[in-house]
Amino acid sequence: MSLFSSLVPTFGRSEACKFDSATTKESPENTVRPRYEVSETEEAFGLTVYLPGVTREGLELTAEDGEIRVVGRRVWKQPEGWTTLYRETADSAFELVLAHDNSVDVDRIHAALTDGVLRVSLPKAEAIKPRKIAVS
Repeated sequence: MSLFSSLVPTFGRSEACKFDSATTKESPENTVRPRYEVSETEEAFGLTVYLPGVTREGLELTAEDGEIRVVGRRVWKQPEGWTTLYRETADSAFELVLAHDNSVDVDRIHAALTDGVLRVSLPKAEAIKPRKIAVS
C-alpha cells in the first residue's frame, strides 16, 4: 500500500488502511481543514496545501510520531484608510494532520510557501523504495 492511498480521505473505500485520513480537531474558534493534494514519484510523496492569505509567520509544519501536521492562522488585515462595507472572509485557524506508517524520511522533508500554496516534498524512506533484485 502506498502513502498516497493513506493520505486521501477514506470515505467510500472498503479496504483497510495503514494510515489515518486527514482530520480536523474541534476548536472554539473557526478552525478549518485546508484543501490539499497528494502526489507521488518513485523518490518522494508531494503534499500541496492551499492556504490563501497565510504568511510564513502564521504557519507551522511539523513531522513527528508518524504524523505530518500543518497548523496556523489566517488573519485578515484591513488596509489602512479603507472601510469595510461587506466581507465574507473571517479570521480562522486551520489544522491538517496526516498520519503515515514511517514511510517518510522526516530528516529530508522540504517545504516552501509561495503565493498561498504550501508545497511539501516528503522523501520516501529507503526501506519502502522499490529495489531491483539481481537474479543469479
